[in-house]
Amino acid sequence: MCQTSVLMEKNGVEELLLENVTTLEVLENGLKITTLFEGAQEFSGVAVRRIDFSGGKVFLRQLE
Repeated sequence: MCQTSVLMEKNGVEELLLENVTTLEVLENGLKITTLFEGAQEFSGVAVRRIDFSGGKVFLRQLE
C-alpha cells in the first residue's frame, strides 16, 4: 500500500505536515486530512496548491 505525504509550501520551502495520509476532504474553510496511524485532523485556512501523483505528495498553501 502506498500512502501520500502532505507538505506545506511557504516562501519556496516545503515543510512536511503529515505522512501516511489515506484521505483528504475539502471543507468549506480548509481541509480534513486522515492518516493511517494518527486519525483525522482539520486544517483551516489552507488549500491544495498541487498534487504530485507519481511522488505521492500533496502540496498545500495558506489562504490569504
